[in-house]
Amino acid sequence: MTAANENTSNENSAIETPLLSIRDLAVEFPNSKGAVRAVDNVSLDLWQGETLAIVGESGSGKSTTAHAIINLLPGAGRIAGGSIEFDGRQLVGASSHALEAIRGREIGFVPQDPMSNLNPVWSIGFQVEEAISANNPGMKKNEVRKEAIEVLKKAGLADAESRMKQYPHQFSGGMRQRVLIGIGLSANPRLLIADEPTSALDVTVQRTILDHLAKLTKATKTSVILITHDLGLAAERAEKIVVMYRGKVVEAGPSLEVLKNPKHPYTQKLVAARNAAPRKTHAGGEVAVSVKNLEKVYSIKGSAFKSTPFTAVQGVSFEIKRGTTLALVGESGSGKSTVAKMLLGLEKPTSGEIVIDGKNIAGMKHRELFSLRRQMQPVFQDPYGSLDPLQNIANTIAEPLVTHRVGTRKEREARVRELLEAVSLPWAISTRYPSELSGGQRQRVAIARALALNPDFIVLDEAVSALDVLVQAQVLELLARLQDELKLTYLFITHDLAVVQAIADQVAVMNKGQIVEFGSTKDIFAKPQQEYTRNLLDAIPGAKLL
Repeated sequence: MTAANENTSNENSAIETPLLSIRDLAVEFPNSKGAVRAVDNVSLDLWQGETLAIVGESGSGKSTTAHAIINLLPGAGRIAGGSIEFDGRQLVGASSHALEAIRGREIGFVPQDPMSNLNPVWSIGFQVEEAISANNPGMKKNEVRKEAIEVLKKAGLADAESRMKQYPHQFSGGMRQRVLIGIGLSANPRLLIADEPTSALDVTVQRTILDHLAKLTKATKTSVILITHDLGLAAERAEKIVVMYRGKVVEAGPSLEVLKNPKHPYTQKLVAARNAAPRKTHAGGEVAVSVKNLEKVYSIKGSAFKSTPFTAVQGVSFEIKRGTTLALVGESGSGKSTVAKMLLGLEKPTSGEIVIDGKNIAGMKHRELFSLRRQMQPVFQDPYGSLDPLQNIANTIAEPLVTHRVGTRKEREARVRELLEAVSLPWAISTRYPSELSGGQRQRVAIARALALNPDFIVLDEAVSALDVLVQAQVLELLARLQDELKLTYLFITHDLAVVQAIADQVAVMNKGQIVEFGSTKDIFAKPQQEYTRNLLDAIPGAKLL
């Protein structure tokens, strides 16, 4: 064979060989009774330059499969069988040194939970620079800094240079997620594993990030494994889809073909839940929550001990009638969560008025505010950060009952059982800890805790953003049922406009700390008046495909 023929043969062979080939993969987690098989007999192929989406409910084995590829299984998890071949190299059984050489440089990883994956005592710039230095040992310090700024710009942070000195707690959830995406892409890997990479991002930034991923894939033939609960995202961004259920692959094929003509009953349920009809709106009763000319100005420390004022919320006014839901939507950093914190008394307004159930909370003393908090409860955006890692799930859910001295120990246990059932979690997890649950399971625990005291007003800050479509539909149905039965009032803060129609009676659109559009959900979706609102609606993934 001539050299030319040999080269041609090698090229054809490379084209015919998948970049990643998984065969009969099994992953187990030991317990007192033996072992739980989280991934069972999973096989899939990923070709160079291809994007593959893995979808399924929380606990289905999506993330465990991804972690197994680079041998970063949590706890005592272990690969019990099968093979994982990357670019002709067998990863199962590979040495720690060999895997360390692959992680980051050849296989990038974007984890799901930004707060627990960023060090709270290190600046954002330091952490990005650290990742770049680790993957490029010979790079000079000034080059590392320039690259770090460029990485953050590519990840969607326009003011990247000024953000380098800030810390994770000074970023919104969406901004933190963008940092992790930047770190994952910093070494231009051949394969990027993205575990719910945009679950904390608003739809416009999500589109920017995913457009960047698509550009990277096309230009460098980088392959992407996209783990997501968003079927619209899978349909729009992936050539192929794998549907997992209870650790097994139940359906696989071209994305649009699988989602438009699902064969397996589980896939059919996923699609049906995603395409649920809009809810019937409520007229509501008297005004339960009134906000007038709300303003919040922060003082940001700069150089030479000087501070710069930053207006996060300005001139915000709205009313929520009892028994109705107001959805507060907008891009990450638009001021949505800041409004929520002021309503909950966690932040003091710079100016303005907040009246809840006829009481102005602005001038309330600690004891009065403590009593009022029994009537209003939060569900925060980051379930891992809002749950005590040292408390088991039963004690976590019962915590509000204990704090407010409600019921006997036996009555509290019965209430915890009711709440776990209400959010579709088994009693068996009551003795587990937050680190032992998936992101979606942790969010359900947070919702159960918020419902413990039967509050009148609930602030839901991205409460369903980490949930798969089936559980998301169940939780939204639960919230709607409780609202009808108990006349609950909700402030539903979200970047996911796809769920707004399923929960909200009215919508307030925020941009740069101000409300730019307000109206009924039906009118906002059918006839948006502002270009900003139209851009948000146009960016909903898969809206025109499914």
